[in-house]
Amino acid sequence: MEELLEILEEIEPSVDYKTCTTLIDDHYLDSLSIISLVSEIESTFDVQIPTVEIIPDNFNSAKALWDLISRLQEE
Repeated sequence: MEELLEILEEIEPSVDYKTCTTLIDDHYLDSLSIISLVSEIESTFDVQIPTVEIIPDNFNSAKALWDLISRLQEE
């Protein structure tokens, strides 16, 4: 999880990722940020994020992202 938080902080350092649950809803992450984030997650965690998984529910919080990464690593 710490690696994920570091990636998120590099993209947008002004957000408290440990508590924020509205990263997409409140526009902390825009489409370019999400593309960058997906790329970083895929290379760091050795997973492929399918297009169907790039939805607000999976990107609204660091916990949701971590759950997605964990699930993809198990597959």
